[in-house]
Amino acid sequence: MKLRNAWFVVLLSCATRLVASDDLRAVHEWGTFTSVAGADGAAMSWKPLAGPSDLPCFVHRLDSRNLKAAEWGTVRMETPVLYFYPLKPLTVSIHVDFPNGRVTEWYPRASSVQPAISRKGWIEWQAVHVGSVLGPLPELGEASHYYFARQTDASPLRSERENEKMLFYRGIGDFAVDLNAVVSQDGVSLRNDGADTIPAAIVFENRGGKIGYSVLRGLREPAQVRFTDLTGSLDALRNSLEQELTEMGLYRKEAHAMLQTWQDSWFEEGLRMFYILPRSKVDALLPISIRPPAGQLARVFVGRVELLSPAMRNELSAAFAAGDVAVLRKYGRFLTAFQRELNNGRGEVPMSQRARQFIDDSYRQAIAESQALTTGRACPVP
Repeated sequence: MKLRNAWFVVLLSCATRLVASDDLRAVHEWGTFTSVAGADGAAMSWKPLAGPSDLPCFVHRLDSRNLKAAEWGTVRMETPVLYFYPLKPLTVSIHVDFPNGRVTEWYPRASSVQPAISRKGWIEWQAVHVGSVLGPLPELGEASHYYFARQTDASPLRSERENEKMLFYRGIGDFAVDLNAVVSQDGVSLRNDGADTIPAAIVFENRGGKIGYSVLRGLREPAQVRFTDLTGSLDALRNSLEQELTEMGLYRKEAHAMLQTWQDSWFEEGLRMFYILPRSKVDALLPISIRPPAGQLARVFVGRVELLSPAMRNELSAAFAAGDVAVLRKYGRFLTAFQRELNNGRGEVPMSQRARQFIDDSYRQAIAESQALTTGRACPVP
């Protein structure tokens, strides 16, 4: 009798777990890790020369003592979003650890974001109501790529009386990047320093609106990619990327939403790498716990590595010396990262007073805008 009862308890426990997973059919997540490669190909520490990124002002942020615009790190964790697909309305809890970084922005309101002054961060939503009929989603009428992420079939959700179509968070990390990329006169040398094969990697260049790219799949051994003729099709590249993302587990609308979110930034002028992180790497960088557990959990992250090409080196060196603000502005948030790389091992690059003033003014503006958002001065109530 005792043995029979023991088996009944085991079967009941298994059935309970199956029901929980069946209720939450799937959870899908996508996000981006952005870094800048130094001369040795490794991720360098940097901070962006720009104000707050393209996020609605209702997004929650750390307070004014912890301004993201003033922080150094090797990786910007940009726009992870979690989508939920339940079979019926239910309440879920989500906990995401960020052992080598901290969360800086999120929406809707989280139960806890800790710690505020450490690089061993985490975020937690304890009672997210998924699949119920909810009120309108916040939208203030301002232009923002944030809204593209809503264009999926995911269920609406509510946390702490705030409605959304997904859970969003963002942060800053300080860790090594597995894909080492060294630029030479002829091309880019790639080395996978991680334990697992990189599913896909793309070397992309946009020079004066003309693009070229090379695609590598199953990157395990070192590879050399030569610069290509700038005769590529951006539509073809987008279609290829969307296919890669769906093959890694995203639904088609999710992959399309991700590309729409980053359509301007990913394909802007410059030289960069894109690569899809192995799932094991995502789980190591961002351990996640979801209760009840999902029947299927997809986590698809794209690494973006900014590179400094020989042509860019020449252009930037001349612009710094001449104070060509139009050229300097073109490099956006990566400008001072590239300045550090130009200075690396070569002494300080010649810098005109006008160029120094442009950088100083840009930093002051970035800090002022960040302070306005974190104190709530820049945002009406949605």
